[in-house]
Amino acid sequence: MPFGFYIIMAAQFFSALADNALLILAIDILRNVGAPAEHEPLLRSFFSVSYVALAAFVGAFADSMPKWRVMLISNTVKILGCMMLYVGVQPLYAYAMVGLGAAAYSPAKYGILTEYLPHRLLVVANGWIEGLTVGGIIIGFVLGGELIDKNVVAWFVRQEIPLFDNAAHAGIVIIALIYLVAALFNLFIPNTGVDHKPLHNNPLYLAHDFGHCLKLLWRDKLGQISLAVTTLAWGVAAVLQLLVLEWAMPNLGLELSKATRLLGVVAAGMAIGAVLASRFVSLRQSVRVIPLGIAMGGAILLMPLVTNMVAAVVMLLIIGALGGFFVVPMNALLQHRGHVLMGAGHSIAVQNFNENLSILLMNGGYALLIFVGLSINTVVVGFGLFVAIVMYLIKRWHDANQRVVDTVAQLDEVR
Repeated sequence: MPFGFYIIMAAQFFSALADNALLILAIDILRNVGAPAEHEPLLRSFFSVSYVALAAFVGAFADSMPKWRVMLISNTVKILGCMMLYVGVQPLYAYAMVGLGAAAYSPAKYGILTEYLPHRLLVVANGWIEGLTVGGIIIGFVLGGELIDKNVVAWFVRQEIPLFDNAAHAGIVIIALIYLVAALFNLFIPNTGVDHKPLHNNPLYLAHDFGHCLKLLWRDKLGQISLAVTTLAWGVAAVLQLLVLEWAMPNLGLELSKATRLLGVVAAGMAIGAVLASRFVSLRQSVRVIPLGIAMGGAILLMPLVTNMVAAVVMLLIIGALGGFFVVPMNALLQHRGHVLMGAGHSIAVQNFNENLSILLMNGGYALLIFVGLSINTVVVGFGLFVAIVMYLIKRWHDANQRVVDTVAQLDEVR
């Protein structure tokens, strides 16, 4: 891999680390102020709303200038979200500002891969990016758990460090500094030499252009399947994070600061699956991993039966590995089809729109189930069934496509 790829990975690692540490910190702040339980899944919904609301514009924005500059601007917006949380803005609104930065960051993060690398390296590059992102997620969850741990909190308060006047403020400043490190790496990302289109100043034109790109991907026989899988997968990942945190208390007796380590286990499993996929699954073979999504739903169904830590670690590792193994090839296939049909930034914006709409709807559904008082184990069983059934339907959809259109002809473009 070229050296610039490792700079991209470093920037993504620190940005992902900070995003996930901040999520744990925001959940803890909500609990400390006595916010309703359904506010916790709404955190992810507020984070994702920018992806959906601005989908028509962030792709064009990402394609209008060098990707490193887009990533730098995005991390600056995330730091602004930290400042809002620091001065006491409601966590839902502050995390929404971080989501605004993330919405602009994502098309640049993935788009630069298709600009910087040949398509034959896309699955490998995605495996490395997803693996390192998951590493950032693991450390982010663990860091978030440590920043809300009572002993760590007491240590920070005793140090009397400027700006660290209470535990929440100390955590927020540390996370903002991590975003700053990511921003510094952005400065060293190489310019790919790709011509950039000036950002169109007519919002109606951008909305129409986005709608056209959305139709292109959903009508493409391979694009629609990969988009359906990744759309479901990211919604599942967002809900699963919250499910594990809630499930850990009644089943394993863990408080929030300790339950975050289980999220690290899921993320570690995803990293293992991502690396294995990048090693053993080519872009041409990517659609063959769809049945693993059905298996992942079946594994989630077993979670209520688990009541000891060893079994929990094994189960969550398997769930994560299945998720990582089937998402990475499908994500690479989607990037390839999108790059061929419309360009990197627009393609990723369409992908983000669908995936974050899924996060909004699935987190909203989860919040509703919590609001009506269903037990967490009942929610887990329903969630596992939902994942398995939807993945089965997507498999049937792809099988029907194969009977109608010779998809091998499209895959031959990859050669």
